[in-house]
Amino acid sequence: MRPRPPIRGRGLFTGTGLIITGLVATLAALILPLWSYEGRSSPGTSVDTLNADTVPTLYGPLTALDRDFLVKVRLAGLWELPAGRQAQQKGVGEAVRTAGRHLVEGHTLLDERVRTVAAQLNIALPDQPNNQQKAWLSQLDSAQGTDYDREFANILRLAHGRVFPLVAQVRASTQNALVRGLADDANTTVLDHITVLEATGYVDFAALAREMAATGGSPTAATTTPADPTIPADPAAPAVSAPAARSVPVDPGTGPGQVVPVTP
Repeated sequence: MRPRPPIRGRGLFTGTGLIITGLVATLAALILPLWSYEGRSSPGTSVDTLNADTVPTLYGPLTALDRDFLVKVRLAGLWELPAGRQAQQKGVGEAVRTAGRHLVEGHTLLDERVRTVAAQLNIALPDQPNNQQKAWLSQLDSAQGTDYDREFANILRLAHGRVFPLVAQVRASTQNALVRGLADDANTTVLDHITVLEATGYVDFAALAREMAATGGSPTAATTTPADPTIPADPAAPAVSAPAARSVPVDPGTGPGQVVPVTP
């Protein structure tokens, strides 16, 4: 009787097939986590996205947020300076007139500072308040007596509260030395203005909390003019040592039925 030949393994059941299967499984185990991680990465948080609008300067990278911050500081000064001068004249209470004086002092210094920094970074700044800011000034123009004091304190306090998060964000994230110094000045100014506005005794904290909750407490981004990376600031120029400004001018976003002032 002729002996039967050995049965040859077929497919994956051969020794070679089992080895190949094991290798494939191992490779898949290594690739899957990487693929899954990439899939979870949001385009909005990628390094490429974060750097898309950043330009180089001699003082460090300048982001879109940095440029927006400078524009808002300038805008704040354009309407809060006249509002402060008006409060010194129309304010019934001494505390309101004092708050007006702080607004004028703080924004005079901060406006000079932001214009110097903007010139070094080649950023175009506005030369008049925006429509919302003009509306706030008009609202204050029409108010009289203690109604004026109340309107002034609440409009300006809300504006400063909305600007605060932006100042903190810029100070924490900017890589630009000039912008960082300006954010320091703006932080000092905002805190000072918040303090003197609250000292008037007219701030409605309950209404303020509702307004801040309704808008998330963050200002609306404004369109800014990007800096020209081909015109760097003079490296020899110091990082602009102006006195700590007292108000942060960022144009807060305004929702329906809201009275939102810009930072001092």
